[in-house]
Amino acid sequence: MQIDYKLLEIRQKTKKILVLLLLLFFGIFIVLFSIYRTVQEKRTLPTLTGEKSELAVRGNIISEDGFNLVSSKKIYKASIDTRYLNPDKKELFMILFSIYSGIDYKTLSEKFKEVDKNPGLLVLSYNIDSRAAKNLRELDIKLNQLNVFIPRKGGSLSLIRRLEVSESGEKRTFSYDDTLTPVLGYIKKIESDSGKTRVEGVKGLERSYNQKLNDVKDGILKGYRDVISYIYFDKNSIMEHRIDGYSLNLNIPLKLQKNNETTLDNHKIRTKADEILLTIMESRTGKIISMASSNRFNPENIKQSDIPYLNVNAIEYQFEPGSVVKPLSISLALDKGVVRKNEYFSAYNQSNVKGAYPFGKFTIKDDHAFPKGNLSIDDIVIFSSNIGTLQIAQRLTGPEFYEGMKKFGFTRKTGIDLPYEKRGVMPKLWQFSVGDKQKRPNIYKATVSFGQGMTSTFIQLIKAYSVFNNDGAMVTPQIVSYLSRNSTKYQSPFFHEPEQVISKETAAEMKRMLIKTVQEGTGRSAKIEGLEIGGKTGTAQIAGGSGYLKKYISSFVGFVNDEKGNSYTIGVTVINPNPIRPHYYAAQSAVPVFKEIIQNLIKLNYLSPKEDITLEN
Repeated sequence: MQIDYKLLEIRQKTKKILVLLLLLFFGIFIVLFSIYRTVQEKRTLPTLTGEKSELAVRGNIISEDGFNLVSSKKIYKASIDTRYLNPDKKELFMILFSIYSGIDYKTLSEKFKEVDKNPGLLVLSYNIDSRAAKNLRELDIKLNQLNVFIPRKGGSLSLIRRLEVSESGEKRTFSYDDTLTPVLGYIKKIESDSGKTRVEGVKGLERSYNQKLNDVKDGILKGYRDVISYIYFDKNSIMEHRIDGYSLNLNIPLKLQKNNETTLDNHKIRTKADEILLTIMESRTGKIISMASSNRFNPENIKQSDIPYLNVNAIEYQFEPGSVVKPLSISLALDKGVVRKNEYFSAYNQSNVKGAYPFGKFTIKDDHAFPKGNLSIDDIVIFSSNIGTLQIAQRLTGPEFYEGMKKFGFTRKTGIDLPYEKRGVMPKLWQFSVGDKQKRPNIYKATVSFGQGMTSTFIQLIKAYSVFNNDGAMVTPQIVSYLSRNSTKYQSPFFHEPEQVISKETAAEMKRMLIKTVQEGTGRSAKIEGLEIGGKTGTAQIAGGSGYLKKYISSFVGFVNDEKGNSYTIGVTVINPNPIRPHYYAAQSAVPVFKEIIQNLIKLNYLSPKEDITLEN
């Protein structure tokens, strides 16, 4: 048998190659397996979990037409450890940081001078916005590639501290400067347990809804850290999304509010008043669609001169309301049936001489002469007779008058969703009852019946007058329509059901007289054709420590309706207008403001007159 040595040699070489390939494959497998085990061991070596939080922020305040009036934004802290900053590239760092952060280069230079002699941690800013924070994180990567950061001398060669950007808290932003202040209120900064800046309401809506606005929960990410200290996701990781505070959605549209504030600013100059107050409320719902003052401030930049403007005087300032109370007093008597609609009362005058009613050592007078010598109830309301009103009030017993005024809302809070509301003051029940058994006239019933000897707030008058435009039912003023979070709506905790104060018939009768007052009486300059407008003027002196001052408060409170069903209760109060007669009277100071506010409602389509009306400039 002949052996083919050549073929045998080939087979032996092939066998060797196969063995070598098997050995190589086995070696690669061992290496890969070792690497896999090493990575797994290193990934699971740390026994401590990592945790990262995401700051939740205070809720927004949003106008009825969808504008963010107030919002919170996260702010960030940017810092470096100057011991890790390459001295040769310090200038490069400052130039680039200035560009990316928007912080002035000179400001940065001054900060670096503070730590030049004692290198260490340097906070470059506590007030970096989210966009700048994102830019700075990108800058950090670029700076690291440019070797701007180096290990510090004597430290670990592997440890380098770079540019650090972290959440430092939240900043409250008022987007439209002084719009809707002081109703929105203002805030103060506080330090949370985690060392981050939070805010808390001090006045206005920021205060009354503080708990809801600040009902937040920070987001949390928990998990194991990998070899380079990043938290990685697996089935054991915990991730909770942040929950921001409730947002307040107002009944007040921004455009109407700004128009009305401009109106008040102009009339403040015209009347030379200390302040003018305005409120427009839906008569049937209590929704306040505008609440304005001529005295406002920027909550982000409160100055010393702004301090007198910080209070919401619509609810905190108490004053003698004057004749606007007369329709309320007369309504109580009509509702009790102690006077007849067609009844007449003495004017206590002769010919064209103004009336004078003797009341013990006092004499109560009227500003208007009544030639006929007697007064119908219409005359008393239309021409604002003190003498006629007090005679009607005397028909009520002390408890009837006292409880009736309380039912109209005096000496109790209205329930409006603002803090620090005042109640006003009124004589005690026993003072109103003096002389009841002997059927003698009572001085307290007399003076309070025409709005003196008592105090109320502006918002109490608005609430009381809603009765006449709502079938005798009184609604609670509400600024916030609803709360919202994550597209879910929640009812305001301040909501209250209407309360019946007088009968529907009595309300209709007084409404008729108030409309007649605008048609023929002291409110004539409020008249606008095509709309149903009613209201009552009131002028009263401001009381001081030792008596009445030569200062006045003028008001006009009433309502306006159109044929489409739009129905509003509106009030204007002018505090200390020009004291020269007759400028301080409501007819000259408050009524023109009232009329222009109605014109604003027409221009912005909240009211539709029966026919096209050319508005006065």
